[in-house]
Amino acid sequence: MIAMVSAGSATPDYPPSWYAASEPQLSVLPPLQGSARSDVCILGAGYTGLTAALSLAEAGYRVTVLEAERVGWGASGRNGGQAIVGYGCEQDTLEQLLGEADARLLFDFSREGMQLLKQRIQRHAIACDWRDGHAHVPIKPRQERALRAGIIDMAQRYGYPLQWWDRAQLRTQLGSERYRGAMYDAASGHLHPLAYAQGLARAARAAGVVIHEHSPVLRLQRGRQPVLHTAQGQVSADFVVLAGNAWLHGIAPELEARIMPVGTYIGATTPLGPERARGLIGNDMAVADMNWALDYFRLSRDHRLLFGGCASYSARPPPGLRAAMTRRMRTVFPQLADVELEYVWGGYVDITRNRAPHWGRLGDNIYFAQGFSGHGVAATGLAGQVIAEAIAGQSARLDLFAKIPHAPFPGGRALRTPLLVAAMSWYKLRDALW
Repeated sequence: MIAMVSAGSATPDYPPSWYAASEPQLSVLPPLQGSARSDVCILGAGYTGLTAALSLAEAGYRVTVLEAERVGWGASGRNGGQAIVGYGCEQDTLEQLLGEADARLLFDFSREGMQLLKQRIQRHAIACDWRDGHAHVPIKPRQERALRAGIIDMAQRYGYPLQWWDRAQLRTQLGSERYRGAMYDAASGHLHPLAYAQGLARAARAAGVVIHEHSPVLRLQRGRQPVLHTAQGQVSADFVVLAGNAWLHGIAPELEARIMPVGTYIGATTPLGPERARGLIGNDMAVADMNWALDYFRLSRDHRLLFGGCASYSARPPPGLRAAMTRRMRTVFPQLADVELEYVWGGYVDITRNRAPHWGRLGDNIYFAQGFSGHGVAATGLAGQVIAEAIAGQSARLDLFAKIPHAPFPGGRALRTPLLVAAMSWYKLRDALW
């Protein structure tokens, strides 16, 4: 996410959100001034950049991170908080692109990514409200059939255990009549995104990483020793990592052409109290439906409902966003007819055309990871680890990700957004009618 659209009370430095209002903020880190030298320089202090920095520093590298705003200011500090095994695309997409064997390897890597996330939380004592459990819930019969078939496929071919809950079993945990059942994943879960980002930053700094906030990169100078230039300084390094996602803004045009910003928005209710909150989600799991423009929701530590959805493919927030979010929330939970959204916030996630991750290198010494397609809470940490391994000389895993083909969005800068809006309108119509 890259832009604030609506909010409750304002919070200095970070766009207003329940996350920013509920989390004590780190002291501002000084911007880059003058010239510096580092083994590795990373653009972006989100999950990808911070986990790469932490892994590299622990391996003995001198690492500098340049952040345009604050640690976790973008998607890493404002996302839905749902950490899910897998990627933004389905496994059958990866099988079509790479074959069954490589697709299985990538899925196993994603399981490791979830383990890495939990290990970092525990090892660095990051207080980010981790909760186990995630449910995908179908609305239409075709969605139910797809989930049931997926459970069998994941067990038989991928060795990954998932549970099917029928409507009656789901109702013991979820206070909504909207859904036909659930595919429950005990290994996935949810967390406080900004708290996790700030915890990673603390751990990285403790390991020796230098982080400069309010230091937007204006230019990448490529060469044997690439240089990242800001308005007030520059950092030369043996390796550069581009972890800006939708924030590259001309730094690497060949990467920008292969991602598209899609707006997604989240609301937080007023506090409901423990009893009423548990009446909505009894086991504190995260939930996401199966529509293309999906709704997703979970509980906060102070017993609010955090409800996300209203995806926008036009680079503009939907009109009447707060009212639209409230209507969608009450469609799922009619019992919240008397409850308002105290906060509404959002921005953009970056998607690829095939929704598969786009990770790799430019030349020999510039690495990148982007295109998490709304599925990045766990996958970003895997990306940081995989890039750190490649810089250290073990590139097999990054090379596998780099094999995934990625075409640019059609239409160039002028037409790609209208073309995407038209395509997404069809998927929304399908969700409504079929």
